[in-house]
Amino acid sequence: MVTFTSLLSGLVFGIGLIVAGMTNPAKVLSFLDLAGKWDPSLALVMGGAIAVGVVAFFLAGRRARSYLGTPMQIPTVRKIDRRCFLGSLTFGLGWGLAGFCPGPALASLGSGQVKAVVFVAAMLAGMALFEQFERARARSRLNTSTTAG
Repeated sequence: MVTFTSLLSGLVFGIGLIVAGMTNPAKVLSFLDLAGKWDPSLALVMGGAIAVGVVAFFLAGRRARSYLGTPMQIPTVRKIDRRCFLGSLTFGLGWGLAGFCPGPALASLGSGQVKAVVFVAAMLAGMALFEQFERARARSRLNTSTTAG
């Protein structure tokens, strides 16, 4: 049941992205172009998503288990540190350059957009690179803590 619900949720999310126009890089880039021909329509989409998210996180924060019986896994870190800032900056730069963020890019794969294929490939490469850096960072910490003691 969890797998079916996940699939259904992803399908509804993808359809919502398509209907909202977030799979069209030109529409996204015109939303980001504040100095040019700005299209504010995606602000309404984001505002609606934030409103739903606030309510959902509020309700989820009061539960130990989901409606399907799985444990709730809500982030507990609330500080904005250097890593969060740099990750957000990288995300924003990628979004501004390509007109895609991960969800819409994945939804766009189904339509065969070459730009989406390139974006997803670059995204996966970036994720793999990040994972390599994280492993090296963890090894470095481990070596530092074992040699310091």
